[in-house]
Amino acid sequence: MNHTALQALLAAVVVLPLLGSVAALLPAPPGLRGRGPDQAVLRHGVTVTGAVLAAAIALAAGFDHDHPARMQAQTDIGWIPALDIRIHLGVDGVSLPLLVLTALLTFLSALYAYFNRPSGPSPKAFVALLLLLEAGTLASFAVLDLMLFFLAFEMVLIPMYFLINRWGGAERERAAWRFILYTLLGSVVMLLGLLLVGLKGGTFDMVALATDKGAGLSHTTQLIAALAILVGLAVKAPMWPLHSWLPDAHTAAPTVGSVLLAGVLLKMGTYGLVRIVLPMTPEAAHTYAPYLAAFAVVGIIYGSLACLALARTGAKGDLKRLIAYSSVGHMGFVLLGIATLTPTGVNGALFANIAHGLITGLLFFLVGALKDRSGTTDLDQLSGTSGAALYGRAPRLGGLLAFGAVASLGLPGLAGFWGEMLAMFGAFDPADGLSRPAFLTYTALAGFGTLLTAAYMLVVVRRVCMGDHPIEPGTGTEAERPALADVHGYEFAAWSPLVALTVLAGLWPAVLLGLTDPAVQQLLAGGNR
Repeated sequence: MNHTALQALLAAVVVLPLLGSVAALLPAPPGLRGRGPDQAVLRHGVTVTGAVLAAAIALAAGFDHDHPARMQAQTDIGWIPALDIRIHLGVDGVSLPLLVLTALLTFLSALYAYFNRPSGPSPKAFVALLLLLEAGTLASFAVLDLMLFFLAFEMVLIPMYFLINRWGGAERERAAWRFILYTLLGSVVMLLGLLLVGLKGGTFDMVALATDKGAGLSHTTQLIAALAILVGLAVKAPMWPLHSWLPDAHTAAPTVGSVLLAGVLLKMGTYGLVRIVLPMTPEAAHTYAPYLAAFAVVGIIYGSLACLALARTGAKGDLKRLIAYSSVGHMGFVLLGIATLTPTGVNGALFANIAHGLITGLLFFLVGALKDRSGTTDLDQLSGTSGAALYGRAPRLGGLLAFGAVASLGLPGLAGFWGEMLAMFGAFDPADGLSRPAFLTYTALAGFGTLLTAAYMLVVVRRVCMGDHPIEPGTGTEAERPALADVHGYEFAAWSPLVALTVLAGLWPAVLLGLTDPAVQQLLAGGNR
């Protein structure tokens, strides 16, 4: 595909959701209202996100897969000449998978919401916020100017705040405020670091700064700038101990909000580390790598222990909260891979990013459906005498939940396996100059974390799918369990792509690694031309 066509596709991917967000607030044309304006605007959301997904797939098909390290589909237009800030877009092997993942998850969320509208205010506002969220996320992965990256990074906060606050569940206001305060405070610190890099480096162009490999920045400047950027990105990642906003946000958010928060927004933090910190401040990255790895493995162990505590009988643990804490552990593997500063580790981190988006997105869809059917996500209620018992009452739903759980615990042959394994391989042999004994310790702790992950996920499957007090057939007490609907057609349509891609990425990891590896090699070597 020629350069102009690729440029147009990338521009469409970024701009279409923004235009669609504005259009969602306008009155629907009389001929397109269907059964009413609510249905029309929800259908508008499906249409726009579907068009964005089609453009993203076309962009991926036209991408030059023989040269994934080269920045492609570039658009570079002057915007604020006085500050040398430009509208610079482009895509390479690092950002392309994240663009497609974002477009896919947003389309599946819009499709799910069309048939299962979240309870709350006007669907117009819901669809407009959903599309605005997509626009900001896609822009974060596509822009190549530090100031534009910051603006796109901030653009997602307001729509997610309102999605939680207006369409969320219990304690949604508190969760929304914690989300916005943590992320905004982190962003303010990050902005100072980005400004320092841009002003001292002589440009805000991310490609030029990555190519220079910090040549224009003194060691002290790199340390200060990287620390500020790290704090802002670590909040979004989320890295222990800056993670505490996440469980509340996930627990209170509507189903599609949780899917997009876990599947897409968390990836913005780790993407920023790979795109900005590693190539632009390499000396600081080397200095901070052991500390980043230490925080990462603490997050892995902490997240797993928190999940085990929530999963035990009598803890009144919330299943959505448990999956949120599992994200802290899984994103710990991503951070550990980045901290190794090796191609193996960083490739593992990028693979784990995609795998986590697919698997955790599926799990939040399933938990949302379970809550719709049973009215609760309390594990003690779901596993009690009148609880879910999914294998017997909704076998397809139970099978999907079991599939999501074993994928999340890293079963070989599924997507969750490769990212965690490569991150630990990278930690086993870190970059030159990093303490190998320290990273061997981190590897051992991360390996122990995988065992804890398997433990709590299997406990969840046993309790929700089988129950703590299973009812034997023929005892006359089956009536104690009310009817529970199995997977609906629209749910199958929204979930099956995530299942298929989880299997495909697990069986054929070279598809993704072939894209990321050349780009990672070049970023670590000094830029992306």
